[in-house]
Amino acid sequence: MAIAAGVDFGTLSVRVTLLDNERGRLGTASSDYPLERRREDPDFATQSHDKQMEALVRATRKVLKETGVSGEDIVAIALDTTGSSVIPVDAQMQPLDDYYLWCDHRAHGEAREITELAHKEKLEAIVWCGGVYSHEWGFAKLLHWLRHNPDKRERFASAFEHCDMVAATLAGVTDPAKVRRSVCAMGHKWMWNPKWGGLPSQEFLLKVDPLFEGVREKLNGDCFTSDHSAGTLSQKWAQELTLRPGIPIPVGAFDAHWDAIGAGCREGDVVNVVGTSTCIIAMATRTELVPGVCGVVPGSVHPHFTGIEAGLSATGDIFEAISRRAGMKVAELANGLENYAAGQTGLLRLSWDNGDRTVLVNPELGGVTFGWNLLHTAQDELYAAIEGTALHTRIILERMAAHGVPVERVINAGGIPQSNLVLNQIYANVLNKPLLVPAGIPTSLGSGIFALLSAGIYDSIEEAQKQLCLPYKTYLPQPAAVAVYDQLFVLYKSAYFSLGREESVPTALGAILPELRRIAAAVRK
Repeated sequence: MAIAAGVDFGTLSVRVTLLDNERGRLGTASSDYPLERRREDPDFATQSHDKQMEALVRATRKVLKETGVSGEDIVAIALDTTGSSVIPVDAQMQPLDDYYLWCDHRAHGEAREITELAHKEKLEAIVWCGGVYSHEWGFAKLLHWLRHNPDKRERFASAFEHCDMVAATLAGVTDPAKVRRSVCAMGHKWMWNPKWGGLPSQEFLLKVDPLFEGVREKLNGDCFTSDHSAGTLSQKWAQELTLRPGIPIPVGAFDAHWDAIGAGCREGDVVNVVGTSTCIIAMATRTELVPGVCGVVPGSVHPHFTGIEAGLSATGDIFEAISRRAGMKVAELANGLENYAAGQTGLLRLSWDNGDRTVLVNPELGGVTFGWNLLHTAQDELYAAIEGTALHTRIILERMAAHGVPVERVINAGGIPQSNLVLNQIYANVLNKPLLVPAGIPTSLGSGIFALLSAGIYDSIEEAQKQLCLPYKTYLPQPAAVAVYDQLFVLYKSAYFSLGREESVPTALGAILPELRRIAAAVRK
């Protein structure tokens, strides 16, 4: 028997799960931390490293107490985090500011500059990250910080992704050059690839902005897949967490990538990690570039496969916003949605409220809803928003499949599919595929699997998955609903590409509103 701690840092809280290699999940505890937002600047989203570490201590001590497990019995600890969540540090690894969280979108101008120059210079890296560098990614966020914090530039020594910063902190690393960086984080968000010697050249970065002088050297640490060690737990943090010092800490990764492993992902699977946003994860033996995705990175999900990442910039955030405007909780507003039929609202909802992550990679888009009449309710909009996120997901999966990514099974992971059963049935109908949902929350299971691997308890990810992953509940497509969604998808796809790109050719959109009315009327008969 061996017990490991799997840690998952989310947008609003950290979750710590104790995982026994024989008995599975023993218990989970979580602790919140604040997300700093500014009403006058909706693009602003930051978080404190210190407050996150305090929450980790609380959650770890809580789960040990609730399960009755001694900290001395924990054989390893592994962690995943949000990303790209970037923190600048000084030469002693002390934060110079809060994290620019994944949902901080202030760097859209910087991202556009990087994209334009990359294409002008024919930088190979831009093709590997889907052809567009995102405002959600590392170099854009770092450049925005450098431009807006002139008083801190002299002390700037490096910048780290959240997963690398926490692992280094726990291991007691105080020299930025000695931090082991994650292939998952650097490959998907920083244009890192051994194919061209790691990061983009210093020459290219200087052409982006002279403020990037010397930045390649400051960022250019060793990168590893998560079957390698980031270090061992330091005496200080062992005492804080009430664990044993010296236990292994594997190189971390992004939450969605390890959530996919925890959900049982194998080649041929696509995992929708549905939370505040949606991250779509797949892996393939063959490496083929996919336009518009968030990166094609060997070793990012599973060390022996190429990881493919895509997603929606807002999902649960949209549901929450609709409910908040209605003065209700999401669960209250969703009560009764099981009685709705496909397309009955006559609404078509584009899920761009927080911009578009894939396949347009455009932060300047906003939510669009077609078909309003004077009798529509907030509940109607919520149902249409669920349909819209599913239709957007279909666009992404079709793009991936067209470029060689096998899509044989679809798994809905993350927190929302556990509590919103209507969503799962809609996704099965829109995608016209059996949809699998883990019978329980798989969040932090992936972390636990990598922790047990680092302790030598399992020889492979597949062996650990077979023992520890949860069984599935299956949602089968309903033929009548599938037929309706095939019609809606034609309208959705037309609106998506016509409105989502400034350079789109003129397209006739006049059919959308009458078609929505016709479909809704036919469904109601």
